[in-house]
Amino acid sequence: MKGNSELRIENVERKPPPRNSIFSILHSLFVVSFFFLAPPTSAEIIDRIAVTVGKHAIKLSDINRDLRVMSFLNREPLNLSSKARRAAAERLIDQSLIGDEIEEGGYDRPPDSDVEAMLNKIRQERFGGSDARLREALDTHGLTDGQLRQQLLWQLEVLRFIDQRFRAGVLVTDDDVRSYYDQHRADLARQNPKAQSLEDLQSKIRQSLEGEQVNQNFIQWLEEARKRDRIEYHPEAFG
Repeated sequence: MKGNSELRIENVERKPPPRNSIFSILHSLFVVSFFFLAPPTSAEIIDRIAVTVGKHAIKLSDINRDLRVMSFLNREPLNLSSKARRAAAERLIDQSLIGDEIEEGGYDRPPDSDVEAMLNKIRQERFGGSDARLREALDTHGLTDGQLRQQLLWQLEVLRFIDQRFRAGVLVTDDDVRSYYDQHRADLARQNPKAQSLEDLQSKIRQSLEGEQVNQNFIQWLEEARKRDRIEYHPEAFG
């Protein structure tokens, strides 16, 4: 992160996420965003600090860039309203805190091959495998191929960080699995018409419960990190 990083996809909600994995957290963590230093566009010639997080500054240009990335990745119209900028600022605050923890903890960087695989998936699913169409869409949003790759790398880094940092100590017992199965048997039967027994579903249920605990551990850490660091808003930047 530091000088040329980024992060949250709406706000990491201050409540346990829906059952099933850290991907729900990521969606709220980054409806996909990042802030890295880049040449300002004509609309960003006049820049200002919007938020300071400890020793880091989040600028208005960082927020606007975050919103363009979100617009591209989520296929949504670009929204530069004051409300949208404030939501982006909250994401970037979280990203700053996470970036500090990743750097201080010396977590491994995902391999470039994983980034390439994510980029290929976007290229194939959204642009029919066409580099030209992908570049055109990026240009429309004021983004570059390098910036997109950096965002994908960041998402992978956060996934790895959450798993490595917050999975340790997670314990789901057989009683937990059975309790969930008994409480949600009707829903599980509808979702899994060909495999409805506890024996069939216990592995899937265990993974879901483990993911929920990881999410809760992460959210708790993030809330505490926000309290530890000094966060100062500059309302004039939001207009």
